[in-house]
Amino acid sequence: MIRVAGVGDVHYGKDSRGRLAPYLDGLDRVADVYLLAGDLTQVGSVEEGRALADDLRRVSVPVIAVFGNHDFHSGQESGIRASLEGVGVKVLEQSSSLLEVRGKSVGIVGLKGFGGGFWGACATDFGEAEMKSFVRTTKRQAEWLRERLRSLNADYKIVLMHYSPVSDTLAGEKKEIYPFLGSYLLAEAIDAGGADLVLHGHAHHGIEKGATPGGVPVRNVAMPVIRHPFNVYTLNKGGLVQAHPHPAAALAEPGEADM
Repeated sequence: MIRVAGVGDVHYGKDSRGRLAPYLDGLDRVADVYLLAGDLTQVGSVEEGRALADDLRRVSVPVIAVFGNHDFHSGQESGIRASLEGVGVKVLEQSSSLLEVRGKSVGIVGLKGFGGGFWGACATDFGEAEMKSFVRTTKRQAEWLRERLRSLNADYKIVLMHYSPVSDTLAGEKKEIYPFLGSYLLAEAIDAGGADLVLHGHAHHGIEKGATPGGVPVRNVAMPVIRHPFNVYTLNKGGLVQAHPHPAAALAEPGEADM
């Protein structure tokens, strides 16, 4: 069994130091890896990245993260990355990481993802240059994701992203903003490439559980959704076992930040 702890949208501010730390001691007793699904910071400042890094330095399992839209806001993402990597966190962006867990290989494929919408209400790369650029950004990410999953040789394949590949986990969000929360192109890539689990964040008012059209489990682990410092998902060759939330009391939302 592979035990995957995941959370997104922790939205650390410069004064958030210590908010997650008490819940991360002994994480190795319940999980084999800790995955962070973007929006690690509030406005993408280096100070916020340092605050989160200080809390993550005590984690006893591999920590792997992707950035979300908030982490790019101030143009300081390279500094945030440096702070996180300085305490051993691996930050992925259109890249992957291969772990060995009890004799099994676990491939984590990480990317931010992007928007565009879902079947019946999606943008196309037609018309103005700005619209073409918007949609083609997602197309490029989806193409990379499909090929990376196809080429990855691992017993288990996990996709870690910020934007959602399915509309299932967006239930509760205003439908008018679905195009800014994810894209069906990402789900098509996942089904074509093959995966065992997808974790994403971004949709603060969505729900936890969904699946791609091909049946790959998708979980929205945004902290305002799961209300815990992480959920643990257990994978085995029989599929995905029900999540186990952290036993601590539910956390308050980290703030009412915009998507």
